[in-house]
Amino acid sequence: MSRGEVGVVYIGKKPATSYVMATVLQINQGAKKVVLKARGRSISRAVDVAEILRLKYLQGLLRISDIRTGTEEIFDETGERRGISVIEIELERKT
Repeated sequence: MSRGEVGVVYIGKKPATSYVMATVLQINQGAKKVVLKARGRSISRAVDVAEILRLKYLQGLLRISDIRTGTEEIFDETGERRGISVIEIELERKT
């Protein structure tokens, strides 16, 4: 990953520490920003990951630069269209 590149971590069902380590790895490889992306029930885990990073692992090195929320339309098993909440938390390395 080149310096200044934006990394992305997709949050799912794994423990929060897995995503914390994935984010720390991207920051250590030179990413200036990392975006945590989650949807549905994983949104709370994404918030937990951002706070763990900001307050414990990279204390003083990261700040939350942007939070975007929205809704994506998906089709369930029966073929019905439904909306699912999404969040993107942008973490930026402090200069």
